[in-house]
Amino acid sequence: MEDKDFLLFIKKVKDYTSIDLSQYKEAQMKRRLTTLRMKKGYTTFASFFEAMAKDKELFYEFLDRMTINVSEFWRNPNRWEVLEQKFLPDMLRKSRKVKCWSAACSTGEEPYTLAMILAELNAQDSVVLATDIDEGALEKAKKAIYLDRSVRDVPAKYLQKYYRQENLTYHIADSLKKSIRFQKQNLLVDTFDTGFDLIVCRNVMIYFTEEAKHLLYHKFANALKPGGILFVGSTEQIFSPGQYGLESAETFFYRKTEV
Repeated sequence: MEDKDFLLFIKKVKDYTSIDLSQYKEAQMKRRLTTLRMKKGYTTFASFFEAMAKDKELFYEFLDRMTINVSEFWRNPNRWEVLEQKFLPDMLRKSRKVKCWSAACSTGEEPYTLAMILAELNAQDSVVLATDIDEGALEKAKKAIYLDRSVRDVPAKYLQKYYRQENLTYHIADSLKKSIRFQKQNLLVDTFDTGFDLIVCRNVMIYFTEEAKHLLYHKFANALKPGGILFVGSTEQIFSPGQYGLESAETFFYRKTEV
């Protein structure tokens, strides 16, 4: 009975939002959503969905729980240093304006990190697209106000130049906010733009099934221009990247092979 209740919930969510929870790892997803449902006082997923459909705040909390909006600036700093010192300079030697995408950007720490690096490389006219399925997370990203714990890995020169501290919060400089275009997107369903020099999608794929990952790696590869770079998370090594038209360029960086 409990399994039927959850399966019907998955179907209703897909019909209502186009979000397909069956593409996420089931045990992990079910455990997380059961905790939220019980915390809110609902005995079944059927009653939880009915409440969610009427209460926007509850719906956003569901999305937030589902998408694990845990992020910080310069997450895994040594990988960002590789991007800053190797891959972006290589791209900028070919063109002073590069096209970048932060996929599943959560509350914005990742695309702002990228925008700061581009500004320091005098490439602030570059295009930075940032997308996420969670409208609540996108609204937080646009406000660009963060708790001090989010900035613990930010290099001092960036912290001084691109943030304004107010008590325990840090506010992103307006000049940087203008350089990013935020929009809602469902990675599994929506079509992607093309011609990207760089796609950053980190610490997201771990929540998807193998079939969903396979689909997304193909979509990301098709969205990159030849020679473009896909930057993934520290637990998301791509095995046999050649099947997607990619090759390993550095640990957690993959290059689209030239045709």
